[in-house]
Amino acid sequence: MKKVMEKHVILGVHITDRLRRATAVQQVFTDYGCYIKTRLGLHETGADFCSPNGLVLLEVVAPDKIAKTLERKLAAIRGIEVQKMVFFHD
Repeated sequence: MKKVMEKHVILGVHITDRLRRATAVQQVFTDYGCYIKTRLGLHETGADFCSPNGLVLLEVVAPDKIAKTLERKLAAIRGIEVQKMVFFHD
C-alpha cells in the first residue's frame, strides 16, 4: 500500500494599502474560512504609526483544488501578492 505524504501548506499574503484592500481580502478569508487552520497577521505599528502594508500567513488545510482556488482568488485582488510554501513530512 502506498503511503500518503502529509503536508503543511502556508500562504503568505502581502497586502499593500490595507485600508483599501482589507474588505476584499477579508471576504475571501471568510469564504474559505473552513479551510484556514491558522491565520497570523503582521504589520508595523507604533504609538503614532500604523503601516499601510501588511502580511498575513495562512495555514491551509484543503484539497489541492480548493487551496489553488483560494490562492488564485487572493492573487486576483489588486495590490495583493501571494507566495506559497509547502512542507512535506511522514
